[in-house]
Amino acid sequence: MGARKRISAERRKEASLARSQAVLKNCPTSPRKMRLATDLIRGMEVNKALDTLKYSSKESSRRLEKLLLSAIANWQAKNEGVRIEESNLYVKTIHVDGGRTLKRLRPAPQGRAHRIRKRSNHVTLVLDTFDKETEKTE
Repeated sequence: MGARKRISAERRKEASLARSQAVLKNCPTSPRKMRLATDLIRGMEVNKALDTLKYSSKESSRRLEKLLLSAIANWQAKNEGVRIEESNLYVKTIHVDGGRTLKRLRPAPQGRAHRIRKRSNHVTLVLDTFDKETEKTE
């Protein structure tokens, strides 16, 4: 590996260590349904997002609540001795990608068969701290 690639790889590694995230893979819900729940909490403060997911009637919100709690635990592991209430955590980015699709056949009239696609998704959630100094300058 060349010097430039090594230096940029080290920078990316340091940036990923500073960022706390959680990933949910192969969740057996269609990506379209999961995006409805992720749009509810994008950019929200962490405690407000937890409350929103807890009282949401969507099935995918239960899985997102567990994912958010996992991301908070990852943040606490990297920032020992810092309280969550004082750190002003918020959901920086959250995105849903399509996962593995299981293909099945359903019998149809007159001896035919229709294809059923059972979709799954991958969700990536990134937390960050909200700085009051940067808010005032913007």
